[in-house]
Amino acid sequence: MSDPATVDEAPPAARELYVAFQPIVNFERKTIFGYEALLRCRSETKTHAVQVIQEAIAAGSWGQMGRDLREMAVRGSPRAALFLNLHPSEFNEGWLVRPDDAMFYHDEPVYLEITESVPLSHFKHCHGVLREIRGRGISLAIDDLGAGYSNLKYIADLNPEVVKVDRQLIANLRSESRTQKLVAALVKLCDSMNAKVVAEGIETPEELSAVIDTGAHYGQGYLFARPASPAPEVDWRTLRQRRGR
Repeated sequence: MSDPATVDEAPPAARELYVAFQPIVNFERKTIFGYEALLRCRSETKTHAVQVIQEAIAAGSWGQMGRDLREMAVRGSPRAALFLNLHPSEFNEGWLVRPDDAMFYHDEPVYLEITESVPLSHFKHCHGVLREIRGRGISLAIDDLGAGYSNLKYIADLNPEVVKVDRQLIANLRSESRTQKLVAALVKLCDSMNAKVVAEGIETPEELSAVIDTGAHYGQGYLFARPASPAPEVDWRTLRQRRGR
């Protein structure tokens, strides 16, 4: 594909998609840890890329589209770790384990994100696919911890390198609050399992301060940058002005 921001050789629905990038920042180093590749839709009649994804899954074409979108993400990504969202339905197809998939050729670490709020079917088969992919150097991130019904055993079973705490726990987070204590406990739990923690959806300086005090390693949200293509610059002012920098 000639354009890293579009799908050229795909069904019409897929051509409406493009990849935007949102930075994930390292709190301690005050540097960019990586970027999450996020699907966006140009069409005014389709306000959310999820609708296109659902239509592709229903049509049995998401495996090919998922592969194409990973190629778009790799081609358009800066030289940094790349987080790629993976829908559970892709485990039912053979695209993920093909050796020529673009994710195996990114020059920096690649993390496949699996949403914690969507249960995986055929769990044994999924483990086999993940084992093969991870054997080729791909890492695993569990997304959406804290969104809806959460099963912590899911994290224990999959042994991810990264766990992303959902915006539901970060929104309006305040120091010394019960929610902050809960997030701090989750960070400690993940630490004990050798998983780094990304706090998602940070939008205010107050949330940032409360998140950092939980011990979370990384952060992501509008406070730093909104998703954009090409990848946006990071607004470091709030992080650098925080006391104890």
